[in-house]
Amino acid sequence: MSETRKLAAILVADVVGYSWFAGADEDRTLARLRGLRGDLIDPAIAAHRGRIVKRTTDGSITEFRSPVDAVCCAIEIQTGLAFATTRADARYCSARCRQRAHRSSITPRPGDRAQPVPR
Repeated sequence: MSETRKLAAILVADVVGYSWFAGADEDRTLARLRGLRGDLIDPAIAAHRGRIVKRTTDGSITEFRSPVDAVCCAIEIQTGLAFATTRADARYCSARCRQRAHRSSITPRPGDRAQPVPR
């Protein structure tokens, strides 16, 4: 059986200090994170043609067609988060995000599921 491989850029991201924030006030932290996803993170991923491969409570693994798309998305998210730190609700969820971009050959397997990004 021949496996189909493709070149992809992978962006891995998570919220800095999420466990501490959730421990201090879980409900507000989750609400803030949902707001950031809906207002900033998901639109940035969609704008740069990303495909969420896996999502966790405070992070995600996203596939992009090119490293340029992945890095531009990361910059847009970090810029938006920097703006969010000026808002009062920033104390309920870190406005800092660790992001790492990788370029790699991947082999999608039958049954792999991707989460669609709202457009």
